[in-house]
Amino acid sequence: MQDLSRIHRPITDLFPQPQSAKEWEQYRLSQEQLDFFYEYGYLSGIKLLEENQIEVLRAELEKLQDPDHPLNHLFHEYHSNESGDPNTVLFHSLGHWRISEAFHDAIWNPAFVMAAHQLLGERGLRFWHDQLFCKPAKHGGVVAWHQDYSYWTRTIKMQHLTCWCGLDDADEENGCLHYIPKSHTWGLLEKPALAGDMDGLKAFMTEEQLKDFKPVAIPLKAGHATFHHPLMVHGSYPNHSERSRRAFVLNVFADGTISNTGDELLKGVPVISKGQKMEGQFFPLLFSANLV
Repeated sequence: MQDLSRIHRPITDLFPQPQSAKEWEQYRLSQEQLDFFYEYGYLSGIKLLEENQIEVLRAELEKLQDPDHPLNHLFHEYHSNESGDPNTVLFHSLGHWRISEAFHDAIWNPAFVMAAHQLLGERGLRFWHDQLFCKPAKHGGVVAWHQDYSYWTRTIKMQHLTCWCGLDDADEENGCLHYIPKSHTWGLLEKPALAGDMDGLKAFMTEEQLKDFKPVAIPLKAGHATFHHPLMVHGSYPNHSERSRRAFVLNVFADGTISNTGDELLKGVPVISKGQKMEGQFFPLLFSANLV
């Protein structure tokens, strides 16, 4: 058993890699999809996983949730319940790509990589970090309204992207993601507690922003993803249904992003000095700008 962050290529055959520019074309987004993302701040319904891939990742997730997993120490963060309330459970962790071969290879999934490359302006693409968000049936907790970049200002400039992919069907009953369309144009707001008060972010918003605060649900079938801008206001409500809501998140940034701190960027990651390029073992290049 080893730290898989040392390996910067797929290590299984779960996500076959295109061997030519022509083979990459099947994964390209349309101009209409790109235009929608730029206008509204998100793009949903992108199929990333086949049924067999979903099953493998679900099985791996079950192992990863065990706090006694022998490689548990490799997580950057591990919260069996980030809310702290046993009645509103939110499993949340960062760093599982270091532990699980299947989740390691998911960051090289061609369908994900091509979409992210395009949404970031067809620039080189680097991995930032991954996350797991799991809401159990009947008592799953919230993910409060927030903007991802409010937690990421230790990296600049802002040229980041988030991809949320479900391992269960997600809808309003079991706590699917919600967006505030066009909120990516609001600028950077203060950051609330991620598993705290659902509406905590509203305390930092202007009257005009509150007036435009009109959530849109993003129901998704398992294996389908939604991408969003780093300033997109989003969150998810509790899961009181009889079904679980499991998902993983892949966060990336454009090649050339630099460290904006002299502190640790992620727990267990050696310091990258302020002003130095984000690269190396923990931030692999996923896609080169001149690959296709």
